[in-house]
Amino acid sequence: MKNDTLLRIGLISDTHGLLRPQAVAALQGVDHIIHAGDIGTPRILEQLGQIAPVMAVRGNNDQAPWASEIPVSQTVKMNGVAIHVLHDVHELAFDPAASGVQVVIAGHSHKPAIDIRNGVLFINPGSAGPRRFKLPVSVATLDLCGGMPDAQIRILEA
Repeated sequence: MKNDTLLRIGLISDTHGLLRPQAVAALQGVDHIIHAGDIGTPRILEQLGQIAPVMAVRGNNDQAPWASEIPVSQTVKMNGVAIHVLHDVHELAFDPAASGVQVVIAGHSHKPAIDIRNGVLFINPGSAGPRRFKLPVSVATLDLCGGMPDAQIRILEA
């Protein structure tokens, strides 16, 4: 069922234990936050939870005991849109379009990107944590309204 109420989801990944003030500011006002892995410490999720409810998946660097309760991937339905979240898109083990998934969110590469593949919106919010090489520090937003997903990358001054 499609919902015509706007739902804004903040997307963040690869914090690696660093939640920059610029990322916190960029996520203000979102209805939910999705963290696509390589969280770094449970404190990151606590801090994000002060902004909005958080859903997270475990990244390849989230190996400490605290992370064992966090799933490697999960699919949720928000505002009538099926969203699959995992850390590394190369580990996607099913055809999202054939499964009714409309959005795939993954991090890992630290490269922010928005792409449509076979009718599915793929979003990598990039890295909001420590800068890697010359890649930008970024987060993203996903707006869901009327069953139509729309994403934007937000490059942060860091």
